Amino acid sequence: MIRSKLSDLRLDCLTVRYNGTDVVSDVSLNLTAGPLVGIIGPNGAGKTTLMRAVAGLVRIESGEVYMGGEPVSKLTSTLRAVSLGYLAQDRSVIWPLTVERLVALGRLPHLGPWDAPDIVDAEIVERALADANVAHIARRAVTTLSGGELTRVLIARLLAGKPSILLADEPVSGLDPAHRLRVLQTFRSLAQAGRTVIVSMHDLTLAARFCDRLVLMAEGRIAADGSPRQVLTPEILSRFYGVSARISEHNNELMVLPWDLARN
Repeated sequence: MIRSKLSDLRLDCLTVRYNGTDVVSDVSLNLTAGPLVGIIGPNGAGKTTLMRAVAGLVRIESGEVYMGGEPVSKLTSTLRAVSLGYLAQDRSVIWPLTVERLVALGRLPHLGPWDAPDIVDAEIVERALADANVAHIARRAVTTLSGGELTRVLIARLLAGKPSILLADEPVSGLDPAHRLRVLQTFRSLAQAGRTVIVSMHDLTLAARFCDRLVLMAEGRIAADGSPRQVLTPEILSRFYGVSARISEHNNELMVLPWDLARN
């Protein structure tokens, strides 16, 4: 069983190009364990492409991704797989696997060619099912689930892999309010426990409450980077989202409610 993992991410002048157009342009970031980092921005800002590039799913035109100080291009696929977990925005699953079986697939990168899952793997899967609140549907086929249930199952698979770096693209999309809170509480706890956790989000109120750091992207570039109070200002929201917002506090936590279209 493979134990060693890499933590921390560094993006150095990362550029991704589609059909001659830069979708992500010259992005540099240092992402470390501890803070929960939110990637925000309007539609088409490059958030998903950035995550897919870090996960190795799209070709990088120029620049480099580093994991644990090592260039990803020089790492083995196995080390990348055990170190980094990625929840895609596309939640489709076409195989009629049981929920438990699908979540157990998160353990595969940790097994050698001839290894079978052991009691430790089973305990990790059980914990992931519980953390994602899907243990009660463990025997159901994933093809029978609602969209929100499937999202939680895929989050459980991500957790079962126990990666030191977690990338989650719109992890609360399609979830009801209680499960949105539960998922983000889980991700924040993982970050505080020493994982590098990055989530992309459109819900600015949840981003303000749960994220320690926000990276705002616009037109493929980083437009703002800092704490929620530094990034979610009326001026920034008006300029990059085209909205006016009601910004207040509750129990010393920021609340951001987009209220109307900005008047330019």
